[in-house]
Amino acid sequence: MVFRSDKVECFRALHKSGCFVVPNPWDIAGARMMVGLGFRALATTSSGYAFSKGRRDGALEVSRDESLTYAAEIAASTDVPVTADLEDGYAHTPEGIAETVLLAAKAGLAGLSIEDRQPRSNLPIRDFDDAVARVAAAADAARKHNIVLTARADGLGKGTYGLEEAIRRLKAFETVGAEVVYAPGVPDLASLQRLCRSVSAPVNHVIGQGVSGLTLDQIAQAGVRRVSVGGSLARAAGGALMSICQDIATGDFTALESAPAWGDLRSPKPVI
Repeated sequence: MVFRSDKVECFRALHKSGCFVVPNPWDIAGARMMVGLGFRALATTSSGYAFSKGRRDGALEVSRDESLTYAAEIAASTDVPVTADLEDGYAHTPEGIAETVLLAAKAGLAGLSIEDRQPRSNLPIRDFDDAVARVAAAADAARKHNIVLTARADGLGKGTYGLEEAIRRLKAFETVGAEVVYAPGVPDLASLQRLCRSVSAPVNHVIGQGVSGLTLDQIAQAGVRRVSVGGSLARAAGGALMSICQDIATGDFTALESAPAWGDLRSPKPVI
């Protein structure tokens, strides 16, 4: 058994050792498969988990307790660090955010992320001061409970603000104590390079939002320290399932005949 404190320090060390990839499982089987393939850390996915339950992401259809239970199951299923996508912290106040951080630590997580998005269709992004105050409360709690805090500026990907404001927010998040920062939806490589140069904290880049077609080497050379795939992996898996079922509906069972054995899924050969 690997203690949570060891996972936290391992997670911090990964951010200092270069650029690494964290895939985002939505169930235990997927988490164990990813670790078996050689991934050294995992992240949960709020959108992938919500989809697996037939619900919508970012619409208060998944509760804090459900999200933390799912994250705790992933964390307990392997010996690698797990960071949880905890959306806006599932709280309206800084005090509530601090409680979410405490619960994340108790759940066995090495890290968590919170974002400046909120579940309001007419005002999807919190204003600057509110967002920074919430990250500050999360950072204070993260220091107290020894857990890695990642702070997200989601307005860039949502079209609410541009790169300048995203950078302003990430710099403020870093100043108040976020250990890792990122802005989903960076539009191009030059913007990603500029964002990385603008902060001292390690930057996460999420695949599937914003710029596409970049290699891992290009992303690393831009200055990124962590690459996540967010809900893109769940969407890709859902797309594969839909395609196979479409074939089955027409009487074509070819894809099933070439499916891997259970043993190969449970114990894949490492590729990393």
